[in-house]
Amino acid sequence: MKRANFKKEIVYQLPAISISKVAEEIGVNVYTPETPIKTPSEMPSYLHPKTTFLNDIDMNRWKEYTDVITDSLWLLGARDKSGAHTGELHGNFIPQIPHQALLRYTKKGDVVLDTFLGSGTTLIECKRLGRHGIGIELLPSMVKRAEEIIEKEPNPYNVKIKIIEGDSTLPVTIEKTKNLLKEVYNRNSVQLIIMHPPYHDIIKFSNHPQDLCNAPTTEKFLEKFSQVVKNSYDLLDTKRFLVLVIGDKYTHGEWIPLGFYTMQKVLENGYKLKSIVIKNIVGNRAKRNVEHLWRRRALLGGFYIFKHEYIMFFQKR
Repeated sequence: MKRANFKKEIVYQLPAISISKVAEEIGVNVYTPETPIKTPSEMPSYLHPKTTFLNDIDMNRWKEYTDVITDSLWLLGARDKSGAHTGELHGNFIPQIPHQALLRYTKKGDVVLDTFLGSGTTLIECKRLGRHGIGIELLPSMVKRAEEIIEKEPNPYNVKIKIIEGDSTLPVTIEKTKNLLKEVYNRNSVQLIIMHPPYHDIIKFSNHPQDLCNAPTTEKFLEKFSQVVKNSYDLLDTKRFLVLVIGDKYTHGEWIPLGFYTMQKVLENGYKLKSIVIKNIVGNRAKRNVEHLWRRRALLGGFYIFKHEYIMFFQKR
């Protein structure tokens, strides 16, 4: 009598482990939508707070600012979609980036300039944190949409938010910004500049010839970007910060290090580099559905798939 040949199925089960445990093991912080965040208004204050000219962080109680990131590796979860924030514009940066920049490098009442405004993410954070904000946007349709989105966000600190329709590469736009600073804010300068330019031609935002996404070559893109840095230099107070959010690109079988190229352009225009942060890129559902396809392409083409972008912090000399 033959013995039945039964194959025993072996099931491997990995032990359950929390995100916080992973973070502890690798020595970094992981920020998810569930991470508790204290807003500045919720923070108790000393009678004589110990702060610097850069921000409102009271060093008497520095341990309590658990929401302020100080690591150079940012593992951020899903984008913040609370309030007026929206991810409808493909390519706009997540709100957590300007949120962190404003906490570290501005005080309440300071003026923030975003030279590539897009849908207005930076200005929404300005309203939330009590900073005045100016945004420059090239496309008229995007100016209108940004105004609609920003208007939905409450303004508890009664800050002044303005958008300039114009080309950041042109001196005339900077003159408009200077005039606006004097007329609306009674100032001659801003205390923080945020730049999140197109990553050259990765995403085609428009057909406008002055849009950086339509620059015919990498060299032309860098020339235009450098002009924006140069134009806005005199608008920023000495020793204050410029924040650049940028990623690399892959084209014609070659990795193009836009991050390092643009970094060099900022350094050539009177800034010193203070920090480089590596931020993870969290793909949306559509991107996740084709991850297996990109993995096959990477294995075949000998490259690695982009999973990071750069946040660079420069200080004006």
